[in-house]
Amino acid sequence: MSELLLEVRDIHVRFQGRKGAVARAVDGVDLDVRPGEVLALVGESGCGKTTLARTILGLERPAQGEVRFRGLPLEYDNASLRRYRRQVQMVFQDPSGALNPRQTIYEAVAEGLRIQKVAGDEVARVADALSRAGLRPPERFMPLYPYEVSGGQRQRVVIAGAMVLQPELLVADEPVSSLDASVRGEILQLMLRLVQDTGVAILVVTHDLGLAWNIADRIAVMYLGRIVEQGTTEELLDDPRHPYTRALLSVVPEVERMQTQILQGEAPDPTRIPPGCRFHPRCPLVSSGETARLAIEERCTGEDPSLHDVGGAAAESVHAAACHAVPVFQATG
Repeated sequence: MSELLLEVRDIHVRFQGRKGAVARAVDGVDLDVRPGEVLALVGESGCGKTTLARTILGLERPAQGEVRFRGLPLEYDNASLRRYRRQVQMVFQDPSGALNPRQTIYEAVAEGLRIQKVAGDEVARVADALSRAGLRPPERFMPLYPYEVSGGQRQRVVIAGAMVLQPELLVADEPVSSLDASVRGEILQLMLRLVQDTGVAILVVTHDLGLAWNIADRIAVMYLGRIVEQGTTEELLDDPRHPYTRALLSVVPEVERMQTQILQGEAPDPTRIPPGCRFHPRCPLVSSGETARLAIEERCTGEDPSLHDVGGAAAESVHAAACHAVPVFQATG
């Protein structure tokens, strides 16, 4: 196994809900990111993936568990967080909201250097970051304000602002969802070029399994605060094991071989997580009677499944799923 860049261990994040109820937004997550890889964290809105990303950045403090970077635990004092965020940077979903309209593009990109008190030629660093982000010549863009450039160019400015510090990890929360379809591919290609040219690792948070297909080395699928399946992109797309993953994959236009599965209802309230498998109220295997036929329905409705190896082929990755039906299907061939 290659050295791990980021380790998330048994992370729990809770929020106080109405009338004293506690929302278990992240409910026992383990996750690894290796140097120079792209890991996609995929799931519906409300599944906890953005909260997990904020916890990885140190913006949320977990009630339980630990975030480790290069083997060292994340500390929450101001000095430690400042050092950590020089290595771990965020790319926000909405570039218009992320950029101060009163700052020029130069000031927006240079801001991180000033906060981190980075020595050296500031102008040269900003110019290099803008060039890497595809804003060339950089001198043309430096004096402009965000409203003077397009949405795709604003997202490139946000990426330049993150990359100017030469981080080891980017956390990108829905990095192309606010952009026109015509520029989404360009931004994804830019992110892949950054990985190839600089060795930066990227954790991409997205609801779109099709996007993950195009950019990720590995995929982790999240449902109601938990990782329910993870593995290499090829493994999850060629042989999805969890019924939730299959449902997400069935609506990706490129996947023609799969019958579309429409999930019934909305994801449950995280203050009232169902007993047993948290997916069972929406699971097609339960509603179709398949779990009853396999004699595992009581386990599905009463026993919380853990992630277990389902036979990944990749040397540095385990294909794992949290589903009681998987070992039964494997045993019966």
